[in-house]
Amino acid sequence: MLSIIIRRLLQTVLVVLVMSALVFAGLYLVGDPVTMLASPEATDAERELIRQSLGLNLPLWHQYLIFLSKAVHLDFGNSFLTGEPAMHLILQRMPATLELATVAMALSMLIGIPLGIYAGLKPRSLAARSIMGGSVLGFSLPNFWVGLMFIMLFAVILGWLPSGGRGPVEHFGPIDLSIFSLEGWRSLILPASTIATAKCALIIRVTRAATRECLPQDYIKFARAKGLAERRVLCVHLLKNILIPIITIGGLEYGQVFAFAVVTETVFSWPGMGKLLIDSIITLDRPVVVAYLMLTVVFLALLNLVVDVAYTVLDPRVRPGGPS
Repeated sequence: MLSIIIRRLLQTVLVVLVMSALVFAGLYLVGDPVTMLASPEATDAERELIRQSLGLNLPLWHQYLIFLSKAVHLDFGNSFLTGEPAMHLILQRMPATLELATVAMALSMLIGIPLGIYAGLKPRSLAARSIMGGSVLGFSLPNFWVGLMFIMLFAVILGWLPSGGRGPVEHFGPIDLSIFSLEGWRSLILPASTIATAKCALIIRVTRAATRECLPQDYIKFARAKGLAERRVLCVHLLKNILIPIITIGGLEYGQVFAFAVVTETVFSWPGMGKLLIDSIITLDRPVVVAYLMLTVVFLALLNLVVDVAYTVLDPRVRPGGPS
């Protein structure tokens, strides 16, 4: 197990290095920030001073090494708009995005896994057909439309829930969370349900496919032949094996929600990283965009590491020297 973790860590470092080069090339080599920072009346000498202060007069390889050395210390420069450190702005917004992504994926798992197992156990029943039809609908509907419909129904027509914003937060050191108050949940449930609609549809389909694949296996037949209760067969023998693809897909989708919850955060005015990214792109705030991209790359790489380790724990066959 230790060798697997070390190997995955080395792969993670390599991925982060490659992505850092792509981020540098995509944002630092495209366009000229001097044109935005300098006034239209600035002279060539003043523009050159700005270019020297930003290090843009150095060779590209030197600029990239400086970028890496600063990135190790989480220094991506100051926001052009506020003057605050870019990473500080991102880290301020990260708890809100993590909270939204975690609750959305938890809802997807809690709803999707039981429905997927049921649809796999009784594929020809009316309920199973309805579940699969609903999953196709959940896949097909755009996130922004689902969010607007939720706002129209639950906030405007019924008046049960707020249409946007984040509820009061509790401070846990540097982390602010809103899930410890009723008002926080009232603000969280609509954006989380919007994301969970599509993710739940995916979990249902993956769970159903895994269930249909596991049911004819010998270990399921043997467990039933031994006279084990159906609940034990499903909760122990079946669930343990179908969790392998579910955890893999769920981990990847969790990373996708964390990185790309931009539309949902914008629709619900959720103060997360996605909304900050959109605002920074509109205002051409390059340091904030770079800090967001690098943090997202590291998070996704580490998340893939966790998923790989969980996969090896659940399925010993993928370990070096494990059973085949």
